[in-house]
Amino acid sequence: MGRGADGRVFRRRGAERHGRRRLSECAIKPGRKVDWQRLKTLALGLGLPGVEETTSWGQPTLKAHGKLWVWWSPHEDAPVFKVPFEEREILVEAEPETFFFTPHYKSHALVLVRPAKLDLAWAKANLIRVWRAQAPKRVLKAYDAEQQG
Repeated sequence: MGRGADGRVFRRRGAERHGRRRLSECAIKPGRKVDWQRLKTLALGLGLPGVEETTSWGQPTLKAHGKLWVWWSPHEDAPVFKVPFEEREILVEAEPETFFFTPHYKSHALVLVRPAKLDLAWAKANLIRVWRAQAPKRVLKAYDAEQQG
């Protein structure tokens, strides 16, 4: 990923030919844990409009369009992602060593991910999907038009 002179994010083509992997293809190496700083860098590096760093309940968080987008649970030492309840159930059942929730999060459409197991491609896809779902229609329309041309 790179940034043009105008600040727009773009993918570097041909990275695979030179032995480098794209950010979206990277997963955490075994034993290497994701922390809030690395997750925040990934999220902000997407270059999505309307994203801001802030705090909620005294903890650092990222908001998209004024709504919570992604944050780190200090009690569980794990990132918290928004997902529909149905998807959360599937994720937790299919990969309990990666995805989980606690009684505190049970009634919310959220899932926690064990930092050592976080797949950055999954995180990126989730962040983009949630950003799009939270975006006002006018922002989404402008963003999509900018990406087209």
